[in-house]
Amino acid sequence: MDEGRKMGMDIDGERYPNCLSSYFDNGIESQRYYLSRRTLLEMLRDRGYLVPNSEIELSIQEFRNNYGQQPDIDRLRVSALHKDDPSNKILVLFCGPNVVKVNVIRAIATQIMNKDTLTRLILVVQNQITSQAMKAVDLFKFKVEIFQISDLLVNITKHVLKPKHELLTNEEKQRLLEKYNIEEKQLPRMLQKDAIARYYGLERGQVLKVTYSSEVTETRVTYRCVW
Repeated sequence: MDEGRKMGMDIDGERYPNCLSSYFDNGIESQRYYLSRRTLLEMLRDRGYLVPNSEIELSIQEFRNNYGQQPDIDRLRVSALHKDDPSNKILVLFCGPNVVKVNVIRAIATQIMNKDTLTRLILVVQNQITSQAMKAVDLFKFKVEIFQISDLLVNITKHVLKPKHELLTNEEKQRLLEKYNIEEKQLPRMLQKDAIARYYGLERGQVLKVTYSSEVTETRVTYRCVW
């Protein structure tokens, strides 16, 4: 048997309909959903939302037992309340693998139209989102965040080289500015599109305490203001 047939292809280089790719579809699809959903749950917890540890600690086999090898994306949705403000409710929805067009956004809008308590929405997409769809997103009356599923396969805050980030309260921020007799604009900046700022859902003007530490260098602390 030649190399092409070993790889599940015919002599013209076309894949057979039932070959190794079918196995990947069954295994990798559920793994991608599992990893991205776990990162989202950790993200919500780190933002202060109430998320059961049992959901975060779910093994991939338990996930597959609950949702199947090819999960229904509607069942993957997550909703949570903020521990300090029960009126602060967030909803996470997964979009399918196709290009996200305006009709998809309109369907989502209709679906959540009567959710008056919703204050933030996260959409997880697997493909590009059209410009018309983006304009439709802007019409939502609350904050909408969009993440590519590929960006959620790993929790960036857990990387060994990432410094520790802590969000300052408004009071802590004010004390910091008074301590060093500086204005907000004089602090080092972090763009809102920065991966860390997006992970924590930060808004313009919020300040992070960033702690760098390693076995080689001494602990160093700096502060960054979101712009």
